[in-house]
Amino acid sequence: MYKGKSVMGSGRRWAVEFSDNSSANSCRDVVDPPGFSRATPDQDDSTLSRQKKDAESSWKAQKAWEVAQAPAKNLMMLGFMMWMAGSTVHLFSIGITFSALWQPISALQGVGKVFEPFKDKKVDLLLPKLVYIALNLVGLGIGVWKLNTLGLLPTHASDWVSSLPPAQEVEYSGGGLPLR
Repeated sequence: MYKGKSVMGSGRRWAVEFSDNSSANSCRDVVDPPGFSRATPDQDDSTLSRQKKDAESSWKAQKAWEVAQAPAKNLMMLGFMMWMAGSTVHLFSIGITFSALWQPISALQGVGKVFEPFKDKKVDLLLPKLVYIALNLVGLGIGVWKLNTLGLLPTHASDWVSSLPPAQEVEYSGGGLPLR
């Protein structure tokens, strides 16, 4: 290869100068094609990342509401199970009742852990947490109602003090023959 002086002074015989030192605005007079903008790539990346963050925060808010409303799906099943367990005290009804009490209590203890994946500066979790707590309190109320139906809640003074007589029964039921 020829090692002589180059024409353009770059050290190579054939070189192309890409910088535009001309004062003519010929390339700036050409209209940009549709959909093209002369914004810098950094601006496009920041806009894109902002859109991704907004989409992620809206997704987190949507999922937080889904988690908050999940206990509502169990309330009808829980009520049906309480009804099917009957009103007599036996092992099955007591087990179902304490299961109905334990599930909302354990859910209420773990509210912070349940909503931990959805923490974000743009996502307000107060209302979903309140809905979650309210629905679990309704489930707890169903369990307490079942305890009262079974007669396992101490609702009379005689339940606390053994020297008091038990409460008087309001209704009596008998067989098919009238007693006179």
